[in-house]
Amino acid sequence: MLQKVLAPTIVAASLRKLQNRTVRRATVFIDGEAGTTGLQVRERLEKHPEIEILSLDSDKRKDEDARREALQTADAAVLCLPDDAAIAAVALAEGSDTVIVDASTAHRVADGWEYGFPEMSSTQAEAIAKSTRIANPGCYPTGFIGLVRPLVDAGLLPTETGVIVHAISGYSGGGKGLIKTYEEEDHEPWGAYGFTLKHKHLPEMAKWTGLEEEPIFCPAVGDFKQGMVVSVPLRFSQLRPGTSAANVHEALQAHYKDRQFVSVKPLNDTEGLERGAFLRPDAVNNTNKLELFCFSNEDKGTLWLAARLDNLGKGASGACVQNLNLALGFPEATGL
Repeated sequence: MLQKVLAPTIVAASLRKLQNRTVRRATVFIDGEAGTTGLQVRERLEKHPEIEILSLDSDKRKDEDARREALQTADAAVLCLPDDAAIAAVALAEGSDTVIVDASTAHRVADGWEYGFPEMSSTQAEAIAKSTRIANPGCYPTGFIGLVRPLVDAGLLPTETGVIVHAISGYSGGGKGLIKTYEEEDHEPWGAYGFTLKHKHLPEMAKWTGLEEEPIFCPAVGDFKQGMVVSVPLRFSQLRPGTSAANVHEALQAHYKDRQFVSVKPLNDTEGLERGAFLRPDAVNNTNKLELFCFSNEDKGTLWLAARLDNLGKGASGACVQNLNLALGFPEATGL
């Protein structure tokens, strides 16, 4: 059953939704709130001035009837579940006008779902605001798409280009199992993985950049809890003939002009590096920031594009809250 203290809120929410989905003091149900992402989403929403969390008692969190009631009466729901469970949760919400933000991989390339990266294009935030089905991006794809999509849109990177992406994330991205390994057991200091070359993020990386082929993705996990750097190396020969590093940097700047959560650092910004040499992955932890870097060597004809974000922030819970704000009609940065 839903907690009794929230019963009046449930009734009020239902009445408000009949009038207008853009509401004040919206109720949000987190399905899977005990998981890593769910806990992060809850922590952020507890500080949100316009949202009240609709919770289930711990013994009811796997009760299908209780979950159905919560999913159908809340103004919005965040799904922090494995893919199959997320698909089942959407079915439980069928027939309601509840806004669903799915943090799983299940719907990121599915028809009828908006991709929850508001800065991806000039129209994406508006599309999210009008939708009741929003697929939260993966953390790695947020960095990759953030770097590549502007170049494709500007015509600087041909869609047939084969692209490689290297990335390292904090161990929290692996959920409770990997967190336990790194915090309680013997473990490697750093480890590359994904050697089957079938990573679950590949479809969204291709679809939402506009590339014709999936990139070759080389992920790794490091001995730090939060933070992430996503790197895309390019040769000028892969770009439109005549393209310079300045052109690439200008395309990124133009794409993210006036975007409050995405910043493009100066070209070859060594001042932003630790001791002038190291791009640390945890500098924007506990924020919803995405920082983009462009380094070049004109003599060698090479570029190194890099994105830095918190894998639990802009890469997960922060993006969830941002998408909720858009879909529920709140200012985009509320609670962030």
